[in-house]
Amino acid sequence: MARQWLHLYLCLQVPGFCTSLLLSQTPGQILAQTNNKTEITCHIKKDQSGVYWYRWNQERQLFQFLVFANPLGNSAYGTGVSREKFSVHGGSSQNSYNLQIRSLQASDNGTYYCTISQFAELVFGSGTRLSVVDVLPLPPKPTRAPPSKKPTRSITKSKPADKRDSCSPFVWAPLAACALILLLCLAAAGHRFHRLRRRLRLRVHKQ
Repeated sequence: MARQWLHLYLCLQVPGFCTSLLLSQTPGQILAQTNNKTEITCHIKKDQSGVYWYRWNQERQLFQFLVFANPLGNSAYGTGVSREKFSVHGGSSQNSYNLQIRSLQASDNGTYYCTISQFAELVFGSGTRLSVVDVLPLPPKPTRAPPSKKPTRSITKSKPADKRDSCSPFVWAPLAACALILLLCLAAAGHRFHRLRRRLRLRVHKQ
């Protein structure tokens, strides 16, 4: 008996100590809402005479026997354990047992262990931690990446040419040269016309 309690103490204090090749227990943790129900599955690798279910209450430091169930469907309950609250039935596969807990309350919080007897010793499952809350937390909202903005082509409009730029040296220099040549030509033509007129006057006076 002392070895069984030592094994139980190691299961409660040392993570992974209760991992066994003879049985597996799922899930490892349950978060359930008040007044709902939940199930814990224990799968036995070899034929056994039955399965024991225990609960460890960390706050009260209490280890409580809940129920024993055998393959024939017979059950034996611990002291003060309600048959309406706890029940064991066969699972989806052979040699599996489901512990169903109804009308969940905060007092049901604790770690539940599936246990079998092997060579006069108790073999514990890895444990299932049950937490009962009034309101379940909302699932986190998926974070969406901001939509990628398509690069827009920036069209730079050419500014209208400044009026001052239209009279660049390349434009007004030839114009000024042409105007100067025209003035010189007009001056030369005027001078010739003046000389020709003077000659005509002299000839008229001589006659």
